[in-house]
Amino acid sequence: MFPRRLDSPAAYGIAQAMMDGFNRHYRLFRAESARAKHRFETSDWTGQQRAQRERIEFYDLRVKECVRRLEKEFSAGEQPMDVWHQVKLHYIGLLVGHHQPELAETFFNSVTTKILHRTHFHNDFIFVWPAISTEYLENEEPGARPTYRAYYPAPDTLHETLVRVVDNFQLQGEFEDLARDAARVADVMLPRLGQAKWRANFQLQVLSSLFYRNKGAYVVGKVINGFQEIAFALPILHGAEGRYRIDAALFGEDDLQMLFSFARAYFMVDMEIPSAYVQFLRSLMPRKPRAELYNALGLAKQGKTLFYRDFLHHLRYSSDRFRIAPGIKGMVMLVFDLPSFPFVFKLIKDYYPPQKETTREQIKGKYLLVKQHDRVGRMADTLEYSEVAFPRERFEDDLIAEIEKFAPSQLEISDRDGDGQVEVILKHVYIERRMIPLNIYLQEAFDAGPGDERAQRQMERSVVEYGNAIKDLVAANIFPGDMLWKNFGVTRNGKVVFYDYDEIEYLTDCNFRRVPAPRNEEDEVSGEVWWAVGPRDVFPETFGPFLLGNDAVREVFMRHHADLLDAAFWQSHKERIQAGHMYDVFPYDAERRFPGGDAGPSSGPSSA
Repeated sequence: MFPRRLDSPAAYGIAQAMMDGFNRHYRLFRAESARAKHRFETSDWTGQQRAQRERIEFYDLRVKECVRRLEKEFSAGEQPMDVWHQVKLHYIGLLVGHHQPELAETFFNSVTTKILHRTHFHNDFIFVWPAISTEYLENEEPGARPTYRAYYPAPDTLHETLVRVVDNFQLQGEFEDLARDAARVADVMLPRLGQAKWRANFQLQVLSSLFYRNKGAYVVGKVINGFQEIAFALPILHGAEGRYRIDAALFGEDDLQMLFSFARAYFMVDMEIPSAYVQFLRSLMPRKPRAELYNALGLAKQGKTLFYRDFLHHLRYSSDRFRIAPGIKGMVMLVFDLPSFPFVFKLIKDYYPPQKETTREQIKGKYLLVKQHDRVGRMADTLEYSEVAFPRERFEDDLIAEIEKFAPSQLEISDRDGDGQVEVILKHVYIERRMIPLNIYLQEAFDAGPGDERAQRQMERSVVEYGNAIKDLVAANIFPGDMLWKNFGVTRNGKVVFYDYDEIEYLTDCNFRRVPAPRNEEDEVSGEVWWAVGPRDVFPETFGPFLLGNDAVREVFMRHHADLLDAAFWQSHKERIQAGHMYDVFPYDAERRFPGGDAGPSSGPSSA
């Protein structure tokens, strides 16, 4: 129970200082997001990527700043617990009327756990559950920009309305032909409505800020006609002469799911009320968890908070047990899952086989690289947690034994709260969206037999997608390292995504070489590597024996992606990236692009 009296002079000061810290954080976060418009207008693609990467670090920097201030001004770590109870109540009072209360609660949690050194989240001093509702939250100040704008076109003015939609974003610069682009969008939009009558409530609702990522800016909204609602997004790019063009028209939940995929980099969006943006986006993608939407908007800490709440809720309403994840066990990561929950949990092992020359800190560095890099739809985002408590009775004994054997330093089993509930506390864990491992997906096709046409198409599509995934990673300056099928997964919509990061490297840090010609007959028949190999040397022609043992797979792979076995392919891409070229990798298929767009510099269909 909280004390009824709020009489500690330090309590309000601590609460106000924490609110000041959060407000500074969001002010800087929003300013950096708003500057994405200028970077887009000036084609500052390097600056855009740098800003996306640096913005990820803002949160932790502001938390550290706030902790230092509280320790310096209030000796916060020495305050008694009843004062901290009061701090939380004062902070709740400060949240009333705040425009980002859910984010401010998460900031409070981060600062409080740093100061009190609470090791996991079950305590009265943080916001395990939200205290302030964000429902219908809006900025009521005069002249404030609304979350979205509504437009009411008539059947014969739809394309003029689309021109006005784009004009309202006030991009500095010219379009190649905005009227042409709007007519193209209308031509795609109208068939989506089918034969439905144009109802009295027909409208376009469009979010008031553009969504910036890499070299694109996206208009995001929905069409409403009677009871029908259709999500849409319009990518705006720079054309060949530097003028803007609408590159495609994306419609429906599946298209928007691809645009907001967990395997892509975070958007930059100027938002006063982030919860209102998330609520609007959920109306477009009702199957997408709010946690993933906050992540997509660059608010990763809020995404973690919501994921944890979803996880606690799931544990309460499920009864299955955590188990060792099916599939081939990794040499570096111990992977487990809860069958009823669509995520996997990964622990770094305490020791590795001799061929894995790495350390725990190096592996963490690889995961951080992926977090900060453009994931181009081909690398799964990860949530990283420390000191996470799980009910012991929900773990299979085999899994506990596996952790005790391979990662004992990461495990504690105890009743730390003294309430008789034994818990498994994991010191450090990564959590990723669960996918079907590609090797298992292929095996399912093989098991169906050669006469099964559906299985044959599944195999061919998977092999082509696998090669496309690697080429997209190459375009993003990523060499995956271990390219075995088991390190890739298949998503719900059939995309192949890479998820094993312990050997990942920048493409520009690798040296791609051909295998030297044998010096003599003894070299030719030798089963050993007889030539000198440097630490970053890669020999693409040696990939084949490890990847293409199945004849059917080899035939499809060589037909579509034989260039991946040629050192010249890798070296040419490396040299172009080193020369400053930034490849285009779009979140939609090439055939969706309107005529006149650049074909894209990547090899094969993966360039769009």
